[in-house]
Amino acid sequence: MTYGYIRVSSDKQTVENQRFEINNFAMKNKIKIDGWIEETISGSKNYDKRKLGALLEKVQEDDLIICAELSRLGRTLFMIMDILNICMNKNCRVWTIKDNYRLGDDIQSKVLAFAFGLSAEIERNLISQRTKEALARKRAEGVVLGRPIGRKSTKVKLSGKEDFIRDLLAHNVPKTQIARILKVDRMTVDAFIKRESIIVPIEKDITSYPLQ
Repeated sequence: MTYGYIRVSSDKQTVENQRFEINNFAMKNKIKIDGWIEETISGSKNYDKRKLGALLEKVQEDDLIICAELSRLGRTLFMIMDILNICMNKNCRVWTIKDNYRLGDDIQSKVLAFAFGLSAEIERNLISQRTKEALARKRAEGVVLGRPIGRKSTKVKLSGKEDFIRDLLAHNVPKTQIARILKVDRMTVDAFIKRESIIVPIEKDITSYPLQ
């Protein structure tokens, strides 16, 4: 199977240029495109959160992925290496048009696959080590990391809506309806009212509040 992979990072960009390039390349090389994968998403988004991730799961030996350039696969060298390493381990080929990259079953590709896998592992270890060192430095400086035990976050989804909820309660609007208006669960409204000790003022005319 041969797949054409197209990615743009915003709605303002068009996939047509990439599709034209891939189609033109396929015609010149007498290749039939069996399927297209198109997505509008940032290349910084990890591939397993994109359609590309699903494609990498289903490709098999001797399958071919064609894209306009390596940068369509990802925004970082680490991510691109990781993707190419997956393809190499599955004996799936990756060809790019602009940068003329060819990942196949030749000895050069096998060497590259080893380098990609090793580089990705080293990069993961370096990131982990840098994170540990940064946390250790913060602790040494006396910085308390994370939320103190037993303390809840001071900011919740309904923060800032106290007055609105108070007025709705004053108009005898049921908590179920309030939850529907604010698009949260009724239990969330209950907990928020108790937590913030929202006191209901004197009742008013409910007709001034249209319910949805």
